[in-house]
Amino acid sequence: MLLGTLLVLLLAGAAPASAHAALRASDPEDGSVVRTAPTHITLTFTESVGLLEDSFRIYGPDNRRVPMEEPEHAAGAADTARAALPRDLGEGTYTVAWRVVSADSHPVSGAFTFSIGKPSPTPPAAPQDHAEHPVTKSLYDTGRYLAYLAAALLLGTAAFAALCRPPDTGPLRAPLLFGWWTLLVTTAALLILRAPYEKGTSPGTALDVSAFPDTVSGRPGMALLSRLALLLTAALLLPVLRGRSPRTRVTAGAAFSVALALTWASAEHASAGIQVPAAMTSSVLHLLAMACWLGGLAALLLTLHRARTPPPYDTVARFSRLALTSVSVLVVTGAYQSWRGLGSWSALTETAYGRTLAVKLAATVFLLSAAALSRRWTALLARPAAAGERVPALVGAPGPPPAPRTTHMTTVEPETLHRRALRRSVLAEVVVAVAVLLVTTVLTGTLPSRAEAEAAKAPEPQVAGLPGAQALTVPYDTGTPGGSGTVQLTMDPGRVGENGLQAVVFGPQGALTFVPELRVTFTLPSKDVGPIDAGLTDRGGYWATNDLTLPLEGAWTMKLTVRVSDIDQVTVEREVRITR
Repeated sequence: MLLGTLLVLLLAGAAPASAHAALRASDPEDGSVVRTAPTHITLTFTESVGLLEDSFRIYGPDNRRVPMEEPEHAAGAADTARAALPRDLGEGTYTVAWRVVSADSHPVSGAFTFSIGKPSPTPPAAPQDHAEHPVTKSLYDTGRYLAYLAAALLLGTAAFAALCRPPDTGPLRAPLLFGWWTLLVTTAALLILRAPYEKGTSPGTALDVSAFPDTVSGRPGMALLSRLALLLTAALLLPVLRGRSPRTRVTAGAAFSVALALTWASAEHASAGIQVPAAMTSSVLHLLAMACWLGGLAALLLTLHRARTPPPYDTVARFSRLALTSVSVLVVTGAYQSWRGLGSWSALTETAYGRTLAVKLAATVFLLSAAALSRRWTALLARPAAAGERVPALVGAPGPPPAPRTTHMTTVEPETLHRRALRRSVLAEVVVAVAVLLVTTVLTGTLPSRAEAEAAKAPEPQVAGLPGAQALTVPYDTGTPGGSGTVQLTMDPGRVGENGLQAVVFGPQGALTFVPELRVTFTLPSKDVGPIDAGLTDRGGYWATNDLTLPLEGAWTMKLTVRVSDIDQVTVEREVRITR
């Protein structure tokens, strides 16, 4: 069932396009002047896109937001979005601001203008960029890195135990449990953060339960949900598989590994662009080979250090063959993915994707060097010298310095020396492997060079028409312990007419906090208007309304009332200037 869901995700993105969506065309066209008001806004992108509740925002010539229906995909076209417009649109210039989610899970946004009858005489106001929230993006990227690391540890340790067959598997229980729990927690965190990441809002909005259905209906959300289900299913089936034959356990583990790898491939760069089926296959093989090599290294290191008896040569030799096979797969799939993402040799130095890829390649060279050294020590373990063989003393060994022109010798077990050297080289591999995984995480979140080149050919989005939102931070203090902090408010568009208002409350240490009541009213003293209650409602972590109407321009007095307990509250006033 889960594997079928993942295959649906795979096939749903099989249209040839380029990773990261770019606006290919719009109807009405950008900058066009139409005689009559259009009935719909239609946007066509360079790849399939996911739609948000607020994917389209349209502002009229007076910079007021135009009410419209929720956008939806055009029939049979996942790369085309459209929304119906009101029939009474007047003459002048309109701004369309859009925000969608690419097939590779990254949100993109832009804006363009069109005019009905004739352009407006006054140019629209310049917008603020709300493409992403830095804190949300940082948390999301950290979660993605930890998920990669946990997957490598979980799958690599399991592969080492099943394929290399160490006599003592006791040291492997801890990394298996750590990898499973870390992957489970980070996947759940990514699912919770998905909505604010897509919308470019603060982490506090992650607690808005109403956004969850939209999150899990999109491809990235479905992939994360499938990953959670796979991990929980594996935990339930593990006791059942313990009594089965080794072949059955290996087959079940392989199926689980492929399904888990698909949850990444189905929602990242491989799921969009040219040659999607081949790219998806390559991505799954690349991730599994990476896990077998890098996660297996950690398992080997723990076995060398913590096993009650040192692992025999056969165990180390089996891992050496597994690592060689994994490296071969990584080279082939990595070369294909690099070609697919770069598009040209010049992009290796001229684009962010190319430069990040170059860093990964350099780190991989160091990793291969350490791996070659480990293979050398593994080969020496296969032919240990007889006990009592005299070999040169280790550099830095304790004891008096050697006499001039004589060779100081000591009697040691060569196998012990080789095993100690193997531990050091494997430790070096693990350290470099962690760095490679970090660069890989950055690479998966970077716009591929090929997609960047195609996006440059698409129409340039016009951002000079989107009205900017007003943002302000208001401190408060009730005079009681823990009763101080700040409230961050955003008013969109912050002009005469209908506005949206969002407020997030932070405590005395700057941490997100919850208050039983938050009230905002507006008064215009010069016109004796108000107070107008914004009608904020608790959205689960933040307070918001979309129905605040301020009818006149001028210097409005905003009164912010924060109640932190049943008896403690404070009211703070701020002046807010509203223009047309």
